[in-house]
Amino acid sequence: MVYGALDIGGTKIAGALVDDEGRLLVRTERATPARRPAEELMGAVSGVLDELASHLAWEALSCLGIASAGPVDTAAGTVSPVNIPAWRRFPLVERVRAHPRTPVGLRPVLVGDAVAMTAAEHWLGAARGVDNALCMVVSTGVGGGLVLNGRLHPGRSGNAGHIGHITVDLDGPVCACGAPGCVEGLASGTAIAAHALAAGWTAPPGATPDAAAVAAAARNGDVRARAAYERAAQALAAAIAATTALVELDLVVIGGGVAQAGDTLFTPLRRRMADYAVLDFTRDVPIVPARLALDAGLIGAAAAASAGLGHPAAHVAAAPRP
Repeated sequence: MVYGALDIGGTKIAGALVDDEGRLLVRTERATPARRPAEELMGAVSGVLDELASHLAWEALSCLGIASAGPVDTAAGTVSPVNIPAWRRFPLVERVRAHPRTPVGLRPVLVGDAVAMTAAEHWLGAARGVDNALCMVVSTGVGGGLVLNGRLHPGRSGNAGHIGHITVDLDGPVCACGAPGCVEGLASGTAIAAHALAAGWTAPPGATPDAAAVAAAARNGDVRARAAYERAAQALAAAIAATTALVELDLVVIGGGVAQAGDTLFTPLRRRMADYAVLDFTRDVPIVPARLALDAGLIGAAAAASAGLGHPAAHVAAAPRP
């Protein structure tokens, strides 16, 4: 049994053929022409599909999942990635369905990239076997997805669990989405670096002044770098505690580039949880790093697509289909 997968982001468009145990049989990718016209972008997607279809395993294709940067609209099959300006309500599902090598009758399943990561972690990663989990991507932005009652919960439009846009500071900075004090504006890698720089931190010569460099400085005792991670941890703790109060989580999984900071992030985050998770049923929820890395989007897209087929990934619910 072979599942197809696409993972579309602002940097790369990746594709894979995945077997029913989550192993990548074939993988390919192209750079995303993120600032180019819509049809040029679609041409890159078609090129990835062409490469996948050239492999023998394509003949056994049973389903095809698409993970995309959001917002997405899974019911309409459209995408409007913030970091891909030419695609606004772009009919990606229909365009992929119309590719000449897409099998007749196969309808691709669309999910947001953070929901795909959640599906992957639930199938094969840190959330495997967990009934109620929040999986987060903390990177350039902050995204997330939910597993409720043992199944992926993408919501009506496919954006449920988007924890990055929970307001945690009523007087906080205005987020790119337009709301004040969002988690993303306080805890993303971009926000961590900006806060450290505003406090007077500077990256070492030749180093990029990003969240990874801030983490390295924090490990070396720089108080401004530590403060930036403390601020991020507080924002994450407030949002996680609020989510736990709403749906009674059993586990929180955090992946993405910022999570690579390890204890620099997780130690203050777990400490700060005590300030916000004060009700009995919200306390002591485990917070763990994601187990899957670069290919989580592809694995999750495959899992979401396969869910409607009764295959081994069927405990992961596919997004709603029109």
